[in-house]
Amino acid sequence: MSKVVDYYYTPASPWTYLGHQRFEDIARRHAATIKYKPVDYGKIFPLSGGLPLGKRAPQRQAYRLAELKRWRDFLAVPLTIQPKYHPVASDLAAQLIIAAERAGAPAGSLSFALMRACWAEDRNISDAETLIEIATEQGLDGPKLVAAARTREIATLYDAFTREAIDRQVFGAPFFIYKDEPFWGQDRLDFLDRALAH
Repeated sequence: MSKVVDYYYTPASPWTYLGHQRFEDIARRHAATIKYKPVDYGKIFPLSGGLPLGKRAPQRQAYRLAELKRWRDFLAVPLTIQPKYHPVASDLAAQLIIAAERAGAPAGSLSFALMRACWAEDRNISDAETLIEIATEQGLDGPKLVAAARTREIATLYDAFTREAIDRQVFGAPFFIYKDEPFWGQDRLDFLDRALAH
């Protein structure tokens, strides 16, 4: 029986960036299929008790920065704690991932390139020209994919993933569901690894 993990995330999340490659390595090791499902946390947060970064209490914002530094150093992953373009609107970037996968391109490597652009390269992933550049750097047809990302078809899929996430009680990023068991956060990957081993 095949192992399938539903992966709900946004390319604007630093925690998704910190865990993305480890998650893909874990899935590969267990021969698990990843279903990449970028979602709109702007719609999920109000329904799940979450707050956008700027509306969180100062002590929570300060602790988030301390944790980002701690995890960056522990994992030895390049990460700018307060990047130039963040908070950032990530709808078009998320839809680019969906469009790429629909076109048969690897969603995982493009997702990571977008996260790295935001969190290590100070690039604006809400800007269409920047998205074209990133997709092109990945060996994809950047202009064609960005055009596809803007279509009603892809927007509808993005909304469907978001509704599915809400229905499955997703509330943060990254969020993994395997055999209906939820795992929230890159710091829960060890538990997902154990679950996939059985």
